[in-house]
Amino acid sequence: MSSPSRRHLVALLAAASLCVMPSLATGQNGWPARPIKLVVPQGPGSGSDVIARLLSDRLAQHLKQAVVVENNPAANGIVALSATAKAPADGYTLALAGVSQMAFNPALYKDLPYNPAKDFTYVAPIADTPFVLVTSNKSGIRSFAQFIEQARKKNGELTFGSAGIGNSTHIAMELIASVAGVKLSHIPYKGSAAALTAVLSGEVDAMVSVVGPALPQVQSSKATAVAVLGSSRVPQWPQIPTVREAGLNVPPMPGWYAIVGPAGLDPKVVETFNTALQQVMGDPVVKAKLAELSLPPLSGGEAEIRQRAAADLAYWSDFIRKNAIRVE
Repeated sequence: MSSPSRRHLVALLAAASLCVMPSLATGQNGWPARPIKLVVPQGPGSGSDVIARLLSDRLAQHLKQAVVVENNPAANGIVALSATAKAPADGYTLALAGVSQMAFNPALYKDLPYNPAKDFTYVAPIADTPFVLVTSNKSGIRSFAQFIEQARKKNGELTFGSAGIGNSTHIAMELIASVAGVKLSHIPYKGSAAALTAVLSGEVDAMVSVVGPALPQVQSSKATAVAVLGSSRVPQWPQIPTVREAGLNVPPMPGWYAIVGPAGLDPKVVETFNTALQQVMGDPVVKAKLAELSLPPLSGGEAEIRQRAAADLAYWSDFIRKNAIRVE
């Protein structure tokens, strides 16, 4: 080969490498090449919102594109999840879905505009969360035994707030009432932050909340934590028993979060996102913050979270139907 030919070959190889470099910088298939929308089917200050905002900036650093959080709590997350399912399957619209949207809504709504099993790509599990029963200071309830005692005495007049009909914060309290054989008065709010505010003001007597938002309120004595709806106690509250320890035989309340996208996402997009997510979840600052908020990271991948969603759908759909919980 003559020298000019060698020089020509070197030039071609250099040009080819330049063409490849942008793809490597932005992930496989050139994704992401523009900002990513991360839909949160709950309002600001909710458990999923806290997680989304914790992860979004760090994901943006690894993906080299902005990750924009968009809150849409309307209709128990139906609007948000329906829009995600109908979005182009290009990886630019994802959602931080929870058990409420994927396992409860199908039993609560007759004409749900999405199918959790068919309309989504399960991208990655994120975290689980324990729930805690908190009471208003005005209620005078300082223990789980007192809560059940007051519920029996008032026979339907003891009030509880929730993030909306069919939300985890609602179903969890219905679980307690069903197993304990008591009647409670449900007052739904537009999001868990609004419901927790109602507890703090004494507008309602109690609510089941994810631990993160409730933690500072209990620590500042603005509300009382009486029982954890999980399989074990919360590290920040070793003195607070689980509901089972308090004498009521109930299953742990599921509270997982996962990233989902429209059905048919390119596996390479999923792989690129998961690579960035693993780096973020391994960040010491993120790990410490999740631990502080009692949000244990979930292990496994897309297959595991899909299986978990299917199992919860089967169990909790049966519970919802048996207890005639409906959305008007």
